[in-house]
Formats: sequence, structure tokens, C-alpha cells
Amino acid sequence: MKKYHMLLCTLMLFFVISGCNAGTRGAATKDIELTVSAAASLKDALEEIRDEYEKENERIDIHFNFGASGTLQQQISQGAPVDLFFSAAQDKFNALVKDGIIETERNLLGNEIVLVIPKQSKLKTHSFDDLRNVSKIAIGTPEVVPAGEYARETLKTIALWDKVEPNIVYAKDVRQVLTYVETGNADAGIVYRTDAIRSKKAEIVAEAPPGSHQEIIYPMGIIKNSNHLTESQEFYQYLQGEKAMDIFEKYGFKVLD
Repeated sequence: MKKYHMLLCTLMLFFVISGCNAGTRGAATKDIELTVSAAASLKDALEEIRDEYEKENERIDIHFNFGASGTLQQQISQGAPVDLFFSAAQDKFNALVKDGIIETERNLLGNEIVLVIPKQSKLKTHSFDDLRNVSKIAIGTPEVVPAGEYARETLKTIALWDKVEPNIVYAKDVRQVLTYVETGNADAGIVYRTDAIRSKKAEIVAEAPPGSHQEIIYPMGIIKNSNHLTESQEFYQYLQGEKAMDIFEKYGFKVLD
């Protein structure tokens, strides 16, 4: 009986030790979460890239914080825990570079600004000039939404801003502009081509005239104080690779040299 009890105690001790070792091994392989703050217009492309990357890197968990580039820049400058920033505007991005917050950087993508209307619209809107006869025009808030800044710049260049400003409806990001148009809460909207071409409820009726706004460039960089610099660098390089570039192009982005 004593031998039986000794054997039972030995087995119980073995299972306890094994359980502890398994817990240690589990802790050692715990996922590393990278936080990427990115312009809302990048959402669809980046989520597909994330899915591909995580298949190849099982220990890495990519978390996205999508929004207006200006809002994201403010969050990062105030200390938000972010590993990479992917902006839709150079000025918002350069502000962080100037402050020494971003260390590694590259201008990666380009885009275009277009005018969209609801597919079922009965209004005869075929050009930017037709916005004179539109009662509600949605654009992103220019101070924080790069697409809104490009939209305002375009309207000023073609001498329409003063005429249509009273009819402008502001949105928190470019995706909300598109939603306003798709739902009929705006008669027209100015968005990125990459957002417009994937919409089933809105259609492109005009492109911003050449030279009417500054060049649209998406810079990307690693936050200097990232807690996972090695993993951030690896994902940063992946975003510049052939597989990621193919996905960006599929969603309508221009790949910059």
C-alpha cells in the first residue's frame, strides 16, 4: 500500500511539473502584437496583406488602427502605443519625423482624387463644374483628413470653393464620405479612386483636373519607440515586397519607385 501511495505521488508530481513546463513553453511562444496606425483608405488592402503575413508568421498578430491621418498623427504625438504609421499625407507624417518620433521611412504609394455620386442619382452631375447645382457635397474634414484637404485644394484651384462651400458636408474620414454618398445623405462626394472603384452603390463621374492639387503620396515609417522594433522592421520590409505590392495594385494604388 505504501508503494502504491509513493507511485501515485510520483505520478502526480510528474504531471504538475509537466504542466508547469507546458505553461512556460506557451509563454515563450506567445504572439507578438504589432499596432499599425493607417489611413482609412488603406483598410481593405492592408487587411488582406495582414492575413497573408500572419499565415507566414504565426507568432505575429497585426492590429490596425484606421482613421484620418491627421487624427492618427495627433494620437502618436501624444504617446499612443504604435509600431508603424502609414499616412495618406506627407505633412502629417513629416510632422512626426521632425519631432524625432519616426525613424525609418519611405514614400510607398500614390492615389487619385475623384468625384462620385450615388448610382441611382437623378441629378445630372457629370463634372466638378456641375457641383454648382448640388445641395450636399461630402468631403473629409480638411484639417485632419488628407482626402478632404486635396478636395478643398482642387475646388479652390478650379474656382469653385467659394460657390460650393455653403453646401459642404464634412466627414471624419474618406470612408465616411463614401458612405454618405452611398446612402444618399450626400448628392456627391470627393474621395480617393481606390475607395470609389470598390463601391457598389457609388460611381465615379469625374477625376480631379491635372495639377489641381498636390501630389498624393502615402509615406510609411517605424515609430522610434516601438516595443517590437525587430518585428516592426520585418513587417515594414514585407509591405515593400512583391506580394504586398501586388495587393496594393489590385486595390488601385500606384506603387512609387
